[in-house]
Amino acid sequence: MSRVKIFWDPKGFELDSIGSKKYIRASDGDTPYISMSVRMLSIDTPELHYPGKKRPSSQDENLYKLAQWIKENRVPIDKKLGEYLYPKLVTKKAGSLQEEQGKGATNYFRALLKSGLNSSKTLYTRALDQPFDSYGRLLAYISPYHNRKKLASMSMIERSTFNLQMISAGWAVSFPIYPSLPSYRDLILLQKVAKEAYEQKRGTWSNSLMLSGYEFRMCVKLYKITKKLILNKSLSSREKNSWISRFCVDMTTREIYSPQEYYEVKPYNRVFIWAKDVSEAVGKMNLIPKQNS
Repeated sequence: MSRVKIFWDPKGFELDSIGSKKYIRASDGDTPYISMSVRMLSIDTPELHYPGKKRPSSQDENLYKLAQWIKENRVPIDKKLGEYLYPKLVTKKAGSLQEEQGKGATNYFRALLKSGLNSSKTLYTRALDQPFDSYGRLLAYISPYHNRKKLASMSMIERSTFNLQMISAGWAVSFPIYPSLPSYRDLILLQKVAKEAYEQKRGTWSNSLMLSGYEFRMCVKLYKITKKLILNKSLSSREKNSWISRFCVDMTTREIYSPQEYYEVKPYNRVFIWAKDVSEAVGKMNLIPKQNS
């Protein structure tokens, strides 16, 4: 019989898991170093590999078909959202444009890292309430590391994160998701630079037919769901709507929009909330229903 007196069996409680990682080295008996990918918080860039390892350009024909199905009212999508997406999908080049802009975003980010990091290549990394995503990536804001003396002499713009700089350049769209939101002061700055990039048509915004990364991913999912419906496969209501699941808040009005109404909010004013977090977010951020104009 064990003499252990402490009982701890947290049924239903799941610890964060980051999956398998490559071992690099050990500095002592209880400190191994492992490789880890970072998913930068509050931003979203165009895809280079989606779905899976496929190139976005492989989806050109599928997204064109989706546009045709939208026109024929065969897609489980609200009419106004369909009208918003249709011109972006009917070009037969929606996937190719996503891939082209994905390459542009990647090249810009690599140049940013090369010019922004010092010789030690040290990154300052800050994670918030939700440390990992479902792929085991660390969710974080990253910036060059500066000592306190250097930081004290720098403006907010000078010490901005790489996350913010990507938005400012237009190579990433603003994509804050509750609860991992920037502080109030940082949220104001994020909205400011995102609005400037949008209005000045920088980076991806230079092409009015662009799909943000999250729009491209949801359209690929919507195509697959619609194809199943056209083939007379039975899908539950939940399955039909699984292509879009985040609610959207206008950070300037506190109004909350249903998932298929996100496009009504200016891209630089959007804050997203997973369905499971809506009740909590409404209380903590004092959100109000969308006002009918």
